[in-house]
Amino acid sequence: MACDTAFRIIARRHLNAIITQHEGTCSGDPDALHQIRIALTHLRTAIRFFSPMVDDAVRPVVWTELKWLHSQLGMVRDLDVAIERIVAVAQLQLWQQKRAESHRLLARALQSARYRRLIEQTTGWIESGPWSTRRSREAIRLRRSPLANHAAHRLAEWKKMLLKRCRRLDELGVKKRHRVRLLNKRLTYAIGSLGDLFVDKSLEKQKAILKQLRRAQLNLGQLNDDATGRVLAKALNGEGAAVSFHFLGRKRKRKLLKRAVTAYKKLDKAKPLRATRLTLSSENSD
Repeated sequence: MACDTAFRIIARRHLNAIITQHEGTCSGDPDALHQIRIALTHLRTAIRFFSPMVDDAVRPVVWTELKWLHSQLGMVRDLDVAIERIVAVAQLQLWQQKRAESHRLLARALQSARYRRLIEQTTGWIESGPWSTRRSREAIRLRRSPLANHAAHRLAEWKKMLLKRCRRLDELGVKKRHRVRLLNKRLTYAIGSLGDLFVDKSLEKQKAILKQLRRAQLNLGQLNDDATGRVLAKALNGEGAAVSFHFLGRKRKRKLLKRAVTAYKKLDKAKPLRATRLTLSSENSD
């Protein structure tokens, strides 16, 4: 499978998932909101993964619009996560009002002409954007490059970057730890998107890598939820609505960090995926 074929398969899948969850998200379903956000992150990861092949004049425009959509979804999703950790029922009512207000703004954005243009433009760009018709020797080489070679190189590159950033994880501040979490998620989603494009035995080594990535992601996610909750609580307290949370204690934080550090140590020892071991699944042809 060539890289251009693989990109279209993966990007179509995640764009379709966004479209599928649109109605549920507009109606206020928290699970649909979560799923559309995951699909959007998968799509953005795919665009990063196949760069520079897809870097053309349209890509920055598509990227800006996808980033806009992500920010719209993020505001409500953060409230959904925070609401689960509210202590008092009276406070919960205040936050639910805040969530309803934020959701109205989100629904308006999802039903806007801007959102419709985003879907139309992204669909057209995936199928026949300038990246797919450039005639330079390098552009043609990138499109025709075997997915196995590109995947092995890209995954190794992202893994190396993640391991470099997670050094002394227990000493990092909230922002730097959040960047590690985003790199972790990017690598996790990239492996997940590629999974069914190859026969099962081809990604056997990646299963061990994916296991450690998910362990680290789970623990870093809980730490991030706690940090986000503190920011939201401070903001609402400033508006005169005193809010108390089930925040993580120091002992719990140390435990989460220790688990993440352990996962990264095991990830560092995992053997890299080699292109020669990747085998294309015949069920996934363009």
